[in-house]
Amino acid sequence: MSAAERNHNPAGNNRPEPLDCCGGLNNVDYSKMDLTLMEELLKHINFHDSSFCVAVIAIIFNPFFWNVVARWEHRTRGLSRLFGSPYLACYALGFVIVLLNVYRSHSMTVAMRAQARWEVMDRTDVFYVGIALMVLGTLLVVSSFLALGFTGTFLGDYFGILMDEKVTGFPFSVTENPMYWGSAANYLGLALIGASPVGLVLTAIVAVAYKVAIRFEGPFTEQIYQERSQRRKHE
Repeated sequence: MSAAERNHNPAGNNRPEPLDCCGGLNNVDYSKMDLTLMEELLKHINFHDSSFCVAVIAIIFNPFFWNVVARWEHRTRGLSRLFGSPYLACYALGFVIVLLNVYRSHSMTVAMRAQARWEVMDRTDVFYVGIALMVLGTLLVVSSFLALGFTGTFLGDYFGILMDEKVTGFPFSVTENPMYWGSAANYLGLALIGASPVGLVLTAIVAVAYKVAIRFEGPFTEQIYQERSQRRKHE
């Protein structure tokens, strides 16, 4: 039980019974759920198609690559020594990340075009929802880049290029990781515009990959800034 739950459940004989781990959802009869729509979606996807496999590899590889390289740089300063400057090293890694992301987008587009459209999604309202998502996603990505700058966007913290203070304005006032979720919104919008069921699956994989990356990046970045605060206290 969390602290908040304890505060709202003082000790006493009238304490309500705790919920089960699934929040009471075990009372739902899953056998009566209509899975027809999901089954129809999966029928339109060829999971063995080579373009789909390439796209999945690109999606998973990208955040894995930049996290491994950035942590290695933080630990060894190997890239900074190689390029003679942490800024040049950060620019170089950022350029590679941009190229990898362009290839990821290309591979996802190829996979969407290689597989069947779904008539359920091939509607005008779905198309315009996709357009709206791409506008929103682009807004989040561009505004995040403008707020952080190049080094702030491309892991400059790991190169010792730290920001003076945490950015809290838009779009960080809306979501904590606008660059990631803006990118995911763009891919979802692209899938809806193309009426692509495989695009929906690939977007879900992108979201999961970003979620995992955030779990690694968030605490490590906080640790970097905590280390700076401790150094300043001892100066």
